[in-house]
Amino acid sequence: MRSRGDRADMLPSCTCQAGRVKTIQLRRYTLVDGEYDAFLAWWREWMPRVRPAAGFAIEFAYALPETNEFVWAVSADGDEEAFLALEKTYMASEGRAAAFDGLPQRVAEYNVRFVDDIA
Repeated sequence: MRSRGDRADMLPSCTCQAGRVKTIQLRRYTLVDGEYDAFLAWWREWMPRVRPAAGFAIEFAYALPETNEFVWAVSADGDEEAFLALEKTYMASEGRAAAFDGLPQRVAEYNVRFVDDIA
C-alpha cells in the first residue's frame, strides 16, 4: 500500500535540508507467527546490502518482539516521483531478486507510506 493517508494539511512528502530534497518511506510489517527470528536474520543479511546498492538509505530499523512487528524507514534523494522511479528499478534488480529467491512469506501485513520528517 502506498498512500499518504487522510491528512488535511497535505504537506509535501519530502524533506528539504540545505537545498537537498529527500523522500522517506516508512515500512511497518506484522510478521507471520513463528517467523520473527528468521525474518530478522534475513533482513540483517540482505537489506543493508541491496537497498543502499540501489540508491536508498536505511534511516532506521526497529523490531518489536512483543507484537511481532518490524518497523523501518528507507529514503532516497529527490521527490516522491524520483523515489518511485528508483524503487521501480530496485524491484527489477538482480540484487533484490537474489535477496528474495526462495524466501517464504514472512510478512503477514504490510503498511508502507511516505512520511514527512518534521524534526
